[in-house]
Amino acid sequence: MLLLFCVALAFAFVSPMGLARAEDPPQQQLPKRQANFTWQKTEKGASLLLASFSYRDVVDSTIAEKLASGLPTVIALRAYVLREGEANPVALAVRTCRVVYDLWDEVYRVNISGPGGTQDLAAMNLEGVLRQCTDVRDLVVTNRALLAPAQAHFIGAIVEVNPISPGMLDQMRRWVSRPAGSTGIGPGDALFGSFVGLFVRQIGTAARTLRFRTQSFTP
Repeated sequence: MLLLFCVALAFAFVSPMGLARAEDPPQQQLPKRQANFTWQKTEKGASLLLASFSYRDVVDSTIAEKLASGLPTVIALRAYVLREGEANPVALAVRTCRVVYDLWDEVYRVNISGPGGTQDLAAMNLEGVLRQCTDVRDLVVTNRALLAPAQAHFIGAIVEVNPISPGMLDQMRRWVSRPAGSTGIGPGDALFGSFVGLFVRQIGTAARTLRFRTQSFTP
């Protein structure tokens, strides 16, 4: 009788939490980060989703030393838009930030490529690099027409420092060249992949990689 009581007590403490974690879909197992979402009307009447969020922690002490070395460093973001409960993304926004420390002028040269074009900027210190490269403000994520009404969506983000594959960077550069809001993605696109393939099973080949998701939003 005492043995049965102990077993029952153990299940009472362990089972609810253990089962909840085991049954969570992969999307819920990603670390969550808060994002701010806004809508912007274009001159042609389209409604674009803009997102603001940060990933400063992708730059650790090792990456900070590389940034100050004078060698080029690339911080690349892929922001996939997915519907809750579905594996395949419906849209993708890409943003890359290339940083080179100018040893002669003692300034960071920053080139940012994203929806809407490229920018050449300068930063006096690491804080300036983080603000320009890892604090994303009003990133054009997708056209509202690509989203299903009354269904929950979220952004799944992959941030990489110095992706090893030149092919991946080339694909991202081509994607960035699309007009703002033209972020719809399908199986025929080179950067397409299922949620599991992109966020769970993929083995990182970059100097540092972050994967996270935002809170849900419903158009």
